[in-house]
Amino acid sequence: MKKKYGFMLSAVLAAGTLLSACGTNDANNESSGGGSSEGESNNFKVAMVTDTGGVDDKSFNQSAWEGLQQFGKDNGLEEDKGYKYVQSTAASDYQPNLSGLIREDYNLIFGIGFLMQQDIQTIATQKPEAQLALVDSVAVNENDEPMENVASITFKEHQGSFLVGVIAGMQSESNKVGFVGGVDSELIKKFESGFKAGVKSVNPDAEIFTQYADDFNAAEKGQQIAATLYDKGADIIYHAAGGTGNGVFTEAKNRAKNGEKVWVIGVDRDQHEEGMPENVTLTSMVKRVDTAVIEVSKQTMDGNFPGGQVTEFGLEEDGVGIAETQENVSEEALQKVEEYKEQIQSGELEVPSTDEEYEEFESSL
Repeated sequence: MKKKYGFMLSAVLAAGTLLSACGTNDANNESSGGGSSEGESNNFKVAMVTDTGGVDDKSFNQSAWEGLQQFGKDNGLEEDKGYKYVQSTAASDYQPNLSGLIREDYNLIFGIGFLMQQDIQTIATQKPEAQLALVDSVAVNENDEPMENVASITFKEHQGSFLVGVIAGMQSESNKVGFVGGVDSELIKKFESGFKAGVKSVNPDAEIFTQYADDFNAAEKGQQIAATLYDKGADIIYHAAGGTGNGVFTEAKNRAKNGEKVWVIGVDRDQHEEGMPENVTLTSMVKRVDTAVIEVSKQTMDGNFPGGQVTEFGLEEDGVGIAETQENVSEEALQKVEEYKEQIQSGELEVPSTDEEYEEFESSL
């Protein structure tokens, strides 16, 4: 589907960067309410519904919650009253959780994850007065147009995945790498396609193993898949699997304890700590869900709810990239990452986001 309303991006990221820069300096940040008085800020209520990965998935949901917590602190909101999350343990929880928050008069409610799209669309139709936000997909009406009471937030995950693929391709010693996906879907294909393209761009002879868990909250399955891929000879695995990816780290750490040199590439947030103390995190593809949550919350609190609009965060907007923790990445790989970033941002390089685009990309190498 063609993305609309691209003109918002510069403003979105400029404000998002400013908010990030404010950090935890709450006491001195009188302007963090974006021009609202303290009383107005305190009357604003914002909440999020997790997908089945849970708020402590060390990945996507957790990043969103960290953004919501930061927004709450910056604007003097009280946790569980001014801002909170509701956990979903099954897909059947999505609609009840969203409806419950609407009944509690939350001004803005985030649905975290593309798995919630149908439920967001249903609730948005039933409750046109509600202000909703959907992360990782676009909520559309019966005419396939963005819904007026839903702000849709998407990312160019394939661009960030390309960069970690470059690192994997350059630093693999076995010339074999792996990709573990959560649910086989259009979204996760962006991660897979970009990653494979990055690997092949610097190492055309590399072998890439791909396997999906069909679950974002099955760490034991993630560990089993990782064991299979490492046994095949992969020495680096990139996961885009939410809580399932925690099992990839478990397997890598177990092998590291036995003297095997294997790596994991994390996703969504800097997952360096997930690889400790064995230090098995090579790098991570960071996706600034936290920044997106902060900015849309701020816009809404200021009376500028971006309903009916689609905002897309890519490399150019600093919405995706590689993690700040880079101790395990070679200088050569970091230099190559910078070269490719410039090519992507200039439009010289178009990163594939689907199987078909990847096949075409690979044949052009």
